[in-house]
Amino acid sequence: MSPRSDLDAPWLLGRPEPRVDGLSKVTGEARFAADLDEEGQLWGAVLRSSHPHARVLGINTEKALGAPGVVAVMTAADIPGEVEVGGVVQDQPVLAVDRVRFLGDGLAVVAAETEEEARAAVGLIEVEYEPLPVMTDPRDALEEGAEKVHDGSNEVVHHKVRHGDANAGFEASAKVYERSYSTPRIEHSYLEPEAVIVRPVEAGVIDVVGSIQNLFSTRRAVARVLGVPLNRVTVRHAVLGGSFGGKDDVMSIMACRAALLASRTRRPVKMVNTREESMLESYKRHPYFLDYRVGIDAEGRPLAMRIRAVADAGAYVSMSPFVTFRSVVQASGPYSCPNVRTDVYAAYTNNNYTGAMRGFGSPQVNFAIESLVDEIAEDLGEDPLSYRLRIAYREGDVTPTGQVMGGHVVSLEEVLRKVGDASGFADKWRRFRAARSEPGVFKKGIGIACSYRGVALGAEGVDAAAAMVQVQSDGSVIVSSGVTDMGQGAQTAIAQCAAEVLGVPLDRLLFLNTDTSRIPDSGPTVASRGTIMGGSAVADAAGRVRRRMLDVAADMTGIKEGDLVAREGAVFRTRDDGGFESVGLGFDELAAECFNRGRSLAALGWFNAPPTSWKEEDGQGTAYFTYVYGANVAEVEVDTETGRVRVKEFWSSHDLGRAVNMQGAVGQVHGGVAMGLGYGLLEEFDVVDGRPVALSFDEYLIPTAMDVPRMHAIIVENPDPAGALGQKSLGEPTTEIAAPAIVNAVANATGRRIREIPATLERVLLGRKLRAAVRAAALRPAKIPVGSPAGYVNDSWRRNRKTGVSGRGARDAGRSGRSRHADCGRHRCHC
Repeated sequence: MSPRSDLDAPWLLGRPEPRVDGLSKVTGEARFAADLDEEGQLWGAVLRSSHPHARVLGINTEKALGAPGVVAVMTAADIPGEVEVGGVVQDQPVLAVDRVRFLGDGLAVVAAETEEEARAAVGLIEVEYEPLPVMTDPRDALEEGAEKVHDGSNEVVHHKVRHGDANAGFEASAKVYERSYSTPRIEHSYLEPEAVIVRPVEAGVIDVVGSIQNLFSTRRAVARVLGVPLNRVTVRHAVLGGSFGGKDDVMSIMACRAALLASRTRRPVKMVNTREESMLESYKRHPYFLDYRVGIDAEGRPLAMRIRAVADAGAYVSMSPFVTFRSVVQASGPYSCPNVRTDVYAAYTNNNYTGAMRGFGSPQVNFAIESLVDEIAEDLGEDPLSYRLRIAYREGDVTPTGQVMGGHVVSLEEVLRKVGDASGFADKWRRFRAARSEPGVFKKGIGIACSYRGVALGAEGVDAAAAMVQVQSDGSVIVSSGVTDMGQGAQTAIAQCAAEVLGVPLDRLLFLNTDTSRIPDSGPTVASRGTIMGGSAVADAAGRVRRRMLDVAADMTGIKEGDLVAREGAVFRTRDDGGFESVGLGFDELAAECFNRGRSLAALGWFNAPPTSWKEEDGQGTAYFTYVYGANVAEVEVDTETGRVRVKEFWSSHDLGRAVNMQGAVGQVHGGVAMGLGYGLLEEFDVVDGRPVALSFDEYLIPTAMDVPRMHAIIVENPDPAGALGQKSLGEPTTEIAAPAIVNAVANATGRRIREIPATLERVLLGRKLRAAVRAAALRPAKIPVGSPAGYVNDSWRRNRKTGVSGRGARDAGRSGRSRHADCGRHRCHC
């Protein structure tokens, strides 16, 4: 039941209210995890592997124990509980026991009085290894007889969809297209590296504070490793400097290591990663290898699809089963096709493990299917927008998983038309295509991509969230939620939902950071579920309080409760014409009277997602309870002599249900486009023979302000019954279809199809990637500085722990398409 009866006339939803955490951030008052200190704290440091795959024959910590300032040194043998943790499968050791599986594996931790002493002691630990063959390609990992990364099969997961008869569909097809695509491994590139501080407190409780995305997952991991009940671990998040899905498993591991040292020493322990350590150890976006076969009928409509995708899970399972689940649902795109056979695999390798990142398994398949649909349209002589409008999902269509589209507004056609009209797509596409043969170095192009995206966790697992609302006697309000704000604006959105239902201005609310001891487990903050799950839970809590208050208001005014509403900080009577008239009762006065009458104005809200279903054997079921629909258009300019691509303008149209905060929604579109631009044009975390090629932002390129085009956010609102206030989600859809829109625009400009992203200079100009293995091949372990990430030689880690180069140096790197070492000034140097 809706918590309000007047939702057709919201008074606060949609307004561009200032962020509730904005002032503290712009004034510098916000405290990030690295800013926190405790009296008497120790510093923790980690010894990481020197080999991507090896047996560990022995670890000698004697020299480290005798080093200045060292209080404790611990290995896997000292762990009191379980050694391995994980979000889906417990296969990742907090400290390696007898084998290392990627360069980021930890072998020992040190606690010392200062950070410098802890790092120096790490360099004194001696490890004897027996190197093992390194598995780097997930396709090879699935072959019979391949080197095993773990005991048993290298196959992490295999998801299937079986719909209709694909073989019969191909036999009946008028034309068949076969294409292969690949997408890169990507670094999350959050501004703030990982940090945590852990302290032992009274009653045997361990208190954890850090840059943590999924607090309840971290609590489970720490309790498992310490061998204590969940109620003996409290996890709180500091202000986060970004995450994009990246501060889950890696933060659980860091928190476990710090907790081990804190429990051993009975003193607070702080750990902060350098940028290089962060990039070495953290998980990445899955790289995918995708093979598509699509048959169309005589009218160009899809008749059959056969899809095979292999994802690189890296050394550990992490979120691979869930990431690839979303891939198998969305692999065929938002298009009707009666015969589909899809197989999506994830395989172990000795590369960085891969997990959640904004988009969560959809950017990879969307790049492939949107590229292929574009190519089919051109082959048929149609502009890509018109073709998509012909084959796009409409209400009543059946997806390859057997789900009937409906129960909400299926708005794919609406977002496509709106973005097409705003950008002038059809006319530009024809003009730019015709101009390919004209003289000139610079060619313009325009591209389009669209998607449907399942909201929240869906059939991946149980999906529920909690929130607490407390109205004080003076009418001020305290709100807390099990959803984490990582910088995306979740606190503002959830607070605005609470304020809308209670009927109070947003500035009357105080939002508390999440604390696992004060709010029920609300699941992970992933899958763009913050606004729909957290917002619906807080609407439930606020609705409970609101009904109690209006019951008292009815007694005070003599007006039936059903005729009263709270809005804009006061109580109103509803008129027959749908308007409102004041009854002379303010919210503050009403709160005071409720307090005087002993009425509780605190409530716990709970929201269970609508039911979903899934059959693993054939991939049939209601995969998600509702979907969001989006379409992106990119206009580019391509330098045909250098291969450089400039994105000049971008249009993004998305149906988010009901907008909670319009300014926040537009910000999500802009941020998503910028991240998708990096995915499409710049970013690639290269790993050669299990060793990363670049571990700082002087070589790993991300978009800067100079790369971001003029953007137009087209917000479409069709309130969704699944959300308590009609809200859905927006955080990931803009990102997942930015890269294919850009690459399709390049094809429109040049006539060349790029099927491997990012579309770097060499791929655009030469159609292939030049192998970037110089640094990895030149590694010299003997020159690793003390305390630096093992297996990587670059003393820039000493110079800049947090952000690598910036300003002119970064800009020069972006312009050349290469990177420049700050010390010697050379590109791809061997310093």
